[in-house]
Amino acid sequence: MSSPRTLTLRSRLEEDFDMLFEISGDLGTWEERNAESPAPLNRLAYKTRLAHDETEASARSVRFVIDVDGTGVGSVSLFDFDELARHAEVGIALVPEARGKGIGTEAISRIVEFAFVRCNLRRVHLQVIGSNLGAIRAYEKAGFVIEGRRRQHAWVRGKYEDILIMGILRAE
Repeated sequence: MSSPRTLTLRSRLEEDFDMLFEISGDLGTWEERNAESPAPLNRLAYKTRLAHDETEASARSVRFVIDVDGTGVGSVSLFDFDELARHAEVGIALVPEARGKGIGTEAISRIVEFAFVRCNLRRVHLQVIGSNLGAIRAYEKAGFVIEGRRRQHAWVRGKYEDILIMGILRAE
């Protein structure tokens, strides 16, 4: 019998760079994470982008590394805060080996709790490609509901895809 895993959300460490670089360069999930066309990543340019994101992000986003049993396996963040209406968008990305194991669902649940309890938000929302059924199931397990659909809004692996808008309210 295996022991239960320990999942935490923590600050990025220097040793997380390779894992984050791997996720950023993953062509299989590129369109789920980027609005730009896929392109090869350069390690130095990525390191510069991370440093820039940290500098610019202070009040506009909250970024965590998803840690499972002492190893970084992904990232989850809150961004595009609306201070007046008290909402923000959430995003998550995992290394391929961590997908399909409930890690994403648990991490999303943790960041939503953080958003409601620590950031005093009343709503958290996200966008997901309509064909990403695994992610949609994970978000629904975490309490998100489909609020809308942008038809044929994204160009993904050679075809247009719908983008689903999903949200969760603190009251839920």
